Amino acid sequence: MFGTSIHWTTFFYLLLDTVIVLFTLYYSTRKDSSGYKRFFYLGILFITYNLTGGFLPIENFPGPFILQYVITYGVAIALCVYIVYYLYKEYDIVVLKYNSSIRNLAILVSVSFIILFLIPYFYTSSLKSSRLLFTIPISIIAFLFLGMFYERISNPSNPNEYILRRNRLSMVSVASIALLPVLTFIGDYQWLTFTVMNASFYAITIIEIDRHIYFLENKTKMYEVFAMSKEQAINSADVKIIYENLTRREIEITLSILGNLSYKQIAKDLFIAESTVSKHASNIYKKTGAKNRRQFISRYRKKSK
Repeated sequence: MFGTSIHWTTFFYLLLDTVIVLFTLYYSTRKDSSGYKRFFYLGILFITYNLTGGFLPIENFPGPFILQYVITYGVAIALCVYIVYYLYKEYDIVVLKYNSSIRNLAILVSVSFIILFLIPYFYTSSLKSSRLLFTIPISIIAFLFLGMFYERISNPSNPNEYILRRNRLSMVSVASIALLPVLTFIGDYQWLTFTVMNASFYAITIIEIDRHIYFLENKTKMYEVFAMSKEQAINSADVKIIYENLTRREIEITLSILGNLSYKQIAKDLFIAESTVSKHASNIYKKTGAKNRRQFISRYRKKSK
């Protein structure tokens, strides 16, 4: 397409991702939230991934041929690590244990790329064998992570449909990451690889749309918490989703607390540790001027009368 190696499907995803990012940029200027910024950065990474993976390699690229693969693989690695980081930060889905972290994950994959791909390539000049050495162990690691992720979020008996939808879509996103090394090894089937990877972005986009709708459905209750009457909340021309500097995650915890759920119940509903709920709750009380849970709920009930 356009005299380059980019497939029309990749170009379509590039355009669609750009539209989503531009809308997010417009919307984030109206909301003071790091969450929207993180989603914006995620979209930028997907656009970069589609651009580099779609247009490279090209014959007249300045520098050695392998440099193009360093760029494309580097962007893909950064994107996969950032998706995991996004799931950690936005939804508190912590999978790695034993003092593992996003930084350690990034270091592991980057070092593996150097040792298993670049060094063999410089010795053999064989792209196929270098790709094989790199993708097989990375595929094993990716599917082990996918298994741990599934075990972490799976709870069929959980009644919270909102969170269950999120976790199913998060599973789609992580599965796309796990499949990337396999698809890379299979060959340069751009239409397949980029369809699978962009599905990860669209799954997260659906999660964020669902979250936005959830907040809108509960906006009246949230306005009541922050000293606004129902009439003001319904008639307000400037409907805000982020109240009193609360993050989007804290709003979700707030709505659960207002539903008279215990920290243990909230932790089960959101698939997170009870200590994590307690930490979020402490931040909520501090930001809303409440000393504790009892005062916070009491304040809400007064506002809702």
